[in-house]
Amino acid sequence: KRTMTMASPSARSFAFLALLIGLLLLPCYGFVPQKTTSLRVATPSSSTRLASSTTDESTFIDTVTNGWQLFQKSRSEGYDFKQSVAITIAGEYDVADVQKTIKEHIESAPCVMFTWEPSPACKKAIKYMDIAGASYKTVRLDDPWSEGNPIRAELGKMVGRSSVPCIFMGGQYVGGFDGGVGEGSPGILEMAFKGTLRERLKEVGALQ
Repeated sequence: KRTMTMASPSARSFAFLALLIGLLLLPCYGFVPQKTTSLRVATPSSSTRLASSTTDESTFIDTVTNGWQLFQKSRSEGYDFKQSVAITIAGEYDVADVQKTIKEHIESAPCVMFTWEPSPACKKAIKYMDIAGASYKTVRLDDPWSEGNPIRAELGKMVGRSSVPCIFMGGQYVGGFDGGVGEGSPGILEMAFKGTLRERLKEVGALQ
């Protein structure tokens, strides 16, 4: 008679996060289409290909394992799931250096938006700012990802929200497009509805 053993919750959590990290890291391991040319080159031997494949596989497994440990550490420090994932994706980085970079960006213009170019919310935020006649600076966190991911992780720690856009006016966090973390940072959509968006932009010197 066959019996089935259910995986423990921790094992299922590890498998889920491993899959998540794996999918996020696919571009780093050669799954992005490459340009081809008509130049013919020598084909590596089977043994060489096998050795290379084994090395890549070991590196990938190590990355996923380290990511899981980083995720668990972030959760134990009290960060929510989304922030812990942001920290995991960012990997190891110089915290002080990233914080300095963020500070320099925030102080570089009256209104600064940290964005991802393909993000619908970021596109809407830019549209609303243009309608309001705002002068703003955008800092793309997806160009390149290697620099943007640590910035996103530290921004999340700083303001309590890892979503983009992450908008600052006069050096103060005001939320994203349609949300934030409190009354002082409701997001620019709510500010627009309340009639405070242009007032705030004018106050910090960000109206054209």
